[in-house]
Amino acid sequence: MMKTLALYGPILAFFFLSGAHSAKITFTNNCPRSIWPGTLALDQKPQLSKTGFELASKASLTLDVQAPWKGQFWARTRCSTNSSGKFTCETADCSTGQVTCNGNLAIPPASLVEISIAARGGTDCYDVRLVDGFNLPVSVATRGGTGKCKASSCPVNVNAVCPAKLQVKGSDCSMLACKSACIAFNQPQYCCTGPFRPPKSCPPTNYSRIFKQQCPQQAYSHATDDQNSSFTCSGAPAYVITFCP
Repeated sequence: MMKTLALYGPILAFFFLSGAHSAKITFTNNCPRSIWPGTLALDQKPQLSKTGFELASKASLTLDVQAPWKGQFWARTRCSTNSSGKFTCETADCSTGQVTCNGNLAIPPASLVEISIAARGGTDCYDVRLVDGFNLPVSVATRGGTGKCKASSCPVNVNAVCPAKLQVKGSDCSMLACKSACIAFNQPQYCCTGPFRPPKSCPPTNYSRIFKQQCPQQAYSHATDDQNSSFTCSGAPAYVITFCP
């Protein structure tokens, strides 16, 4: 037994000193229909055990995350598989032709949750991001941890006030999502590119204000308002992402 401890002692010490620890992320679907959440690891972090899955109405699913880790989460809607086996979704598709996203981004518009989980002793950062548009109400909240640890949320259906030029409609003409002005018009003043790249040169627009007015305090809706709409928590052992909160 002592030999076994001596053998694994350096390995355990490495994980302790490096601050390795895990957190749990639970996805809950409060929407009236099934959704298909997608997960994406950023900054060359490992992909999670599930990069896409179906989540029935009122169902939940929990995934483990090994810190440090950074990534995005979203929900695809109105998904189906055609006769040749290709899987597609009408909003936030990740274009793999499968339920799994396998490292692919969501196609905007999509309501995104961003979480950066720090190594032990560090500070996590998280937010609800509407910079790329909106498809579903969503929230993210911590369970435990120290610090402010406030929830980030956009519980309102932004689609209900989406201007005609930004609307995405389904095959049945129903409103499915609301584009950002950057996605709709691809102009520097809306995308904060070119001469509008510095934060002070890219103020909110009438279009971005529509998103901000619906979720004024707890969602990140423009490239320059992340300081007011990003949240922090230290040592949170768990996060809960709720669609249609």
